[in-house]
Order: sequence, then structure tokens, then C-alpha cells
Amino acid sequence: MRTFEDHCWKDMVTPDILEIYKHYERETFIGKRPAVLLIDLYNLVYEGGGRPVTEVVKDYPSSCGIHAWQAVEPTQQLIALARTKGIPLIYSTQGTNQIQATYRQKNVIFDHSYEIKEEFSPQKEDVILYKERASCFFGTPLIAYLTQMGIDSLIICGESTSGCVRATTVDAYSYGFHAVVVEECTFDRSWLSHQVSLFDLHHKYADVMHLDEVKEHLSHRPNL
Repeated sequence: MRTFEDHCWKDMVTPDILEIYKHYERETFIGKRPAVLLIDLYNLVYEGGGRPVTEVVKDYPSSCGIHAWQAVEPTQQLIALARTKGIPLIYSTQGTNQIQATYRQKNVIFDHSYEIKEEFSPQKEDVILYKERASCFFGTPLIAYLTQMGIDSLIICGESTSGCVRATTVDAYSYGFHAVVVEECTFDRSWLSHQVSLFDLHHKYADVMHLDEVKEHLSHRPNL
């Protein structure tokens, strides 16, 4: 059995910090009516291949390098599981590109840059959101979709952990949805930012779960 703190931050968070946060420990779960929210899995963040981020950002400043590529297979597994269980899939990507989600300087954008990466291609029954800011809730019809589908819980993955994933997860909590962030399917340009963001989200706004935990939670459920 995994413990509450058995996550990627365990080697960098000191015992005194864990003592401060011990009152946040609880049983993690996935709601009765979940949807999977795949945040910004577009081509731009995979440019330059699976090399160290310090190398790829010299030519591709929006790339997450090796961290993005390491999350490909786990994310494919999550998508396949969701489809098998009849769980709705919701994708987000950049909108008109007239308003930026962050202050990062723009790099070269091609027609395919904000298309969802082929390995995660949406199907006709999936929802695609086009957003302008970090949170998938801001200026989009996401709440309307979730309400219409009777969703009470979001299984969240994508990028970046410290940016759009964090902003969306906090908003999900604020709107009353139970949020689960899948560790292996979430990534950032900075490993430190990834660790700290997941630590904060896990203790305050979401249940951070490993992919195998998500599989276990869903394995005994009937299809939706």
C-alpha cells in the first residue's frame, strides 16, 4: 500500500515540513462520475524530442523535453482505461493565440503547433476546449459540459504542472469538483516546479495519485 506522501516530492520535502502538513492527510478517492481532463497535450510541448529541457529550450522555448516524452505512454494508458470504462474525455488546447496564458516569450508557431499530439488524438465523442488563459475553466464552457454530463470528479493530466494544471485544479476545487491529478501523466519544464506544485496541490486542493492507483480505483467499477 502506498502512503499519503509516497510521491515524487518525498526526497526533497524535509520531515519538519511533513510535520506541518500532517493535518492534510486523508483517504484519497475518485468520485462516482469522473471525467478525464487532458490539459494542453499539443505538439508544441514535444518539439525537439525527448532530450533534457536545458538543451531543447534553446531552440524550442515551449518544449518540456524529456519530461513530456516520459509521460506519453502513461497518458496513453490513462486514455485507454477511460475509454474502456466509458469515462468522458475532455481535451484543452490554445485558442486564438491572441492572449497568452503566461508571460513566456512567444516562439515560432506553425499551423499544427496547437494540434493535440497524434498519440492522444481525440475521438468524435470527446470534448475539445479552446482556452486563452491558464485555467481550463476561465472563459470556456467547461462547467456547462461537466454539469450536463453529471460529472462530480476530474481526473487531470497534462502540462504544465506549475501552470495550467495547477490553475485548473485550484479552480476545479473552487467550483466544487473533486480533483485527482495523475502524477505520471503530468509534467513540467522544471522538475522542481513539478515536485513542489504536486506537493501543494495534494495537500490543499486535490488527490495526487499514481497511475496504478487510478487503475485500482476504477478497476472494480461498472462502466459509465
